[in-house]
Amino acid sequence: MSALLTDLYELTMAAGYFEAGKAEEKATFELTIRRLPARRNYVLAAGIPQVVEYLLNLSFTAEEVEYLRGLAQFRNVSPAFFDYLRGLRFTGDLFAVPEGTPLFAGEPLLIVRAPVVEAQIPETYVLSAVTFPSLIASKAARCVEVAGGRPVVEFGTRRAHTPEAGVLGARAAYLGGCAGTSNTLAGFRYGIPVMGTAAHSWVMSFPSEAEAFRQLRKVLGESTVQLIDTYDTLEGARRAAQTGRPMWGVRLDSGDFSVLSRQVRAILDEAGLTDAKIMVSGDLDEYRIRDLVNAGAPIDAFGVGTEIATSADAPAMGAIYKMVELDIQGIKRYTAKFSEGKISVPGAKQIFREGPRDVIARSGECGNGEALLRPVILGGRLVEPLPSLEEARRRAVVSVAKLSPALRQLEVAEPRAVVYSRELRMLVERTRRNLLA
Repeated sequence: MSALLTDLYELTMAAGYFEAGKAEEKATFELTIRRLPARRNYVLAAGIPQVVEYLLNLSFTAEEVEYLRGLAQFRNVSPAFFDYLRGLRFTGDLFAVPEGTPLFAGEPLLIVRAPVVEAQIPETYVLSAVTFPSLIASKAARCVEVAGGRPVVEFGTRRAHTPEAGVLGARAAYLGGCAGTSNTLAGFRYGIPVMGTAAHSWVMSFPSEAEAFRQLRKVLGESTVQLIDTYDTLEGARRAAQTGRPMWGVRLDSGDFSVLSRQVRAILDEAGLTDAKIMVSGDLDEYRIRDLVNAGAPIDAFGVGTEIATSADAPAMGAIYKMVELDIQGIKRYTAKFSEGKISVPGAKQIFREGPRDVIARSGECGNGEALLRPVILGGRLVEPLPSLEEARRRAVVSVAKLSPALRQLEVAEPRAVVYSRELRMLVERTRRNLLA
């Protein structure tokens, strides 16, 4: 949780703010979804607990301060700045939407209000901590949506971009609706159901497939899932059927799942194992799951790895963290960008969810519907315990179910209506005139 986990320019700006006598000016920054990722009609907000942990523990060690002092970029900075860094803590406020909330283009996901140095340094960490799990949660929700009530299990840690990304990705996938994960640390850390039995190496380690199946059943009993495609899938299904109960079922990891699942189902049923389930895994995504479900394949569960753990078809999100206002000794100055294609909107905001549309208003405005941005940290202290992962998961399920069928489909739909309140529109025009005069 080092404060050095940031881009260098956050720290050079911090030094500049300090040297210019601006360090105590109170700034408001917003993390906003500028554009939805490709093929997405919404994103599920995730990563808020990681942001909270970072802000509550924001500090520099003596060694880190000495490292910065030795960089060429800080050669002209006064010693007082480094003393300031040694005592730096987050004393400001954080407002955020609850995890599991669907959001749309142009909407702020969180607001940081603090002395400008305290608000500037977190930019890099906060963007990373929020965008990655939000992408994973959204991808998982799409897979779960088309699975038609069949469980989807996250299998992707080995394909994640780092081991820790695998843990956080598993958490986000569960938030998005996955039934569990193969990641044991995610299960331990977050209480997520963990699932998994054996790989092909287990089968290959025995002189025969039948012996591998018998030994696995001895160990796992009713939790046994026999992996039947190491050599010949249908022969594997017959040997698994001959091994018999107790078993949960079998897993297919290759081949034409639509055809093979029907053939395997017939083999299991003929052996009297009508309650044995079929799970499939291997290069699955939401489109393949949808096609298998629509084809009526007798599949009971899906294991999805790479596609969820990396949000493979949409691995990045156009989110921004921009200053929207400054409070200088009680006088507010509104800030915005008006560069082509990269406009930001001035002033702290609130989102009101009003039936089929969202209204982005100025902070402090009254509005209809649910106000989404809520206080999380005030004056450097957590306001109340964060919702649990289970609560966030329930919120995601309920909130996604309330979206229109068009927004829940896999194809890109007409965007949800997101409008500015009259007061916010007036502030935008006034700020534009002031800044471009």
